[in-house]
This record gives sequence, structure tokens and C-alpha cells, in this order.
Amino acid sequence: MDKLVFSIMRREFYYMWRDKGLQKIMLIAPLLGLFLFFGIYSAQSLRDIPTAIVDLDHSNSSRELINKMEAAENLKISAYPSTYQELNDLIEKGETVVGVVIPENFGKDLNLKRQTRVLMIIDGSNMVYSTNASTALLQVTGTLSAEAGIKTLIAGGMQPDQARQAYQTISFKEESWFNPTLNYAYFLVLALALNMWQQCCTLASCMNVIGETGMRSWLQIKASGVKRFKFFGSKSVVHIFIFMLLVLPLYFLAFLVFKLPLRCDFGILLFFTLLFAIAIHSVGTLMSSIASNAVDASRFGMMIAIPSFVFSGYTWPLEAMPQVLQPLVWIFPQTWFFQGLNYLTFKNPAWNFIAPYFGALIGIAVICYAMSMAIQLLSADRHRYF
Repeated sequence: MDKLVFSIMRREFYYMWRDKGLQKIMLIAPLLGLFLFFGIYSAQSLRDIPTAIVDLDHSNSSRELINKMEAAENLKISAYPSTYQELNDLIEKGETVVGVVIPENFGKDLNLKRQTRVLMIIDGSNMVYSTNASTALLQVTGTLSAEAGIKTLIAGGMQPDQARQAYQTISFKEESWFNPTLNYAYFLVLALALNMWQQCCTLASCMNVIGETGMRSWLQIKASGVKRFKFFGSKSVVHIFIFMLLVLPLYFLAFLVFKLPLRCDFGILLFFTLLFAIAIHSVGTLMSSIASNAVDASRFGMMIAIPSFVFSGYTWPLEAMPQVLQPLVWIFPQTWFFQGLNYLTFKNPAWNFIAPYFGALIGIAVICYAMSMAIQLLSADRHRYF
């Protein structure tokens, strides 16, 4: 490494960390996000879902149903309104998420082997609450339906053991692999913190070119005789080094302190992250090359960095997106990274499966840097630079 390259790198490192605002954003924001998200999802799964029960029957059968719902693991009976209207008011005010209405003649209909309906209302305005509430209610209703069916067979003269075997001809056993406890923290915390990290890195890299060409000091740099690609290449090395320096504390806290899952070798994850850092830096450099000023460059970066996590398919499956959008999201390095991150941290897949994710990040970086170089060459010819 010659002295000129070293001088450019030292200058860039000093400039980046002299900017106290940028320093705080890039250093504090991802770490703060990690602590914040881990605190939010530390409960691991959603429990104590507020539930209200309206008992219009007041029979032994309705009391038995209420007891079973009170014993449900994820439901918390918070109110016993006496009318449907009172229940409606509780749900509208957000004081309860689940409402159960036991109809009149519930016990009588059960004793007479008649079909009876229990109304179960779920507030769908919060999808996380409603999904977990539906699962909890299905567990309770499944148990009650099985017990009612067994009782019917016994009433018909069948022995209890025979009734259970006849009703449970098919036994379903549910297993959750890779995240057995369905822990929200395992799934979301690291990805959300890395999303904040990549947003900061993308916005910082958007200043790579325009941050120099848009300043008066650019005339001095040109006069020094340094080649354009050597200059920006040296700057880019410093940027990527700092990006990786910032992600290390995130990984340290995530895997060693918070004990988030990591199934693959840490070196592989680190190399994958390095390729992603290079890819998002290449995208930022391209945006910086086509922007006419620093403000536009930041806008271009925000247009890519902020929605890219949603497009990545991490929180919403790619297959559920509109078909016209599905091929387009793969042009973002964030899609390849967050999809690959899920596989590496949870499953540690074989190399032949995960290799395309590494290759895609390399390909995106090569294309974006090449386009940026072409734009710089055109700019140099147009303005007779170097």
C-alpha cells in the first residue's frame, strides 16, 4: 500500500469520525435498536391476552367452559360483562382483545345432544394479538370438542377407553423445528437491529462521491494529481471497514449476551455480512454518483434503505407479495442478506444451497461499482478531469 492510498484512508477515517452527528447515528442507533427490540420481545411469546366472557346461560356446563378458558395458557380473563353490548364496548375501547359469548340454553342443548354455538370475537385491529388469540382459542375449542364427542359416544353405550380410541383415530403431534418455543425475540431482534445498521450504512455510503465532488476541496484533490478511482477506492475501503467495525458489537451482544440462535459458524456469518456491507456500499456509491447534490443522494439512499427490509420477505413472505413484485425485490442486496441471515442463524444449510446468496451479493456489488465507475468516467470526460 503506497503512502498516497494510506493518506487518503487516514483522511477519510478522520472525516467520518469528526462528524459527531454521523458518529452518534452510526454507532448508537444500531446498538440502541438491539437493546430496545430485545426488551420489547423479551417475553418471547404473547401471553395473558385480555379476554372477556359473557355467560348468558349460568349453567354447570357454561361454568365448566369458563373454567377451561381460565386455565388456558395464553388467555387472561379480565372481565365478565353481563351483556353483549358491554362486551362490545370493552373491545372498542381496547380493554379486551377476545370476547366469548356463551348463549342461553347452552347446557340444555349439550345435554340433549343438540348443536350449540359459542360466539368467539377477536379484535383484528392488531394482527399479532389476533393471530395469537386465534391459536389459543383453537386449543381450548379443540379440547372441548373432543371431550364432547367422547361423552356422546359414552352416552351411546361405548366404554370410555373405546370412546377415546374411536374419537381419536388419528392423533396429530405438532413439533416446531429450529425455534421450538416460537420465540419472537429469536426471530425479530437481530434482524431489526441489523436493519437499522444497514440503513445507517446505506445513507453514509451515499456521500461517498457527491460528498467530495460537491465540495470546494474537490479542486485541491484534482490538482494533487491523484487518480479518481484510487481516491474513491481508498475511501470505500475505510467505509466498509467502519461498517464492519460497527456490526461486531451487535453480534457480540446478540449471540453472547442475549443468547440469540446461531447455527452456522461465526466466520461464515461474518464473511456473509462483509459481502452485504460491500453490496450496500456499492448501491450507495451508485446513488452518490448519479445525485446532483448531497440532499438528493440522501433521498435516493432513503428510498432504498428504508423500504428494503419490508421488501426482503423477512417479515412478510415473498410468495404472498404480488407476482409482479416478486422478481423485482431480488435486485436489492437486503433481500439476499435477510433471507440468507434467516437460513444461517436458524438452519445452517449446506454450502450448495446458501452459495447463491453469497454470489448474489458479489454480483450486485460488481454491477453497482461498475456503473458508478462508468458514470465517473463520463463525468471526467465531460469536465476534463484527470
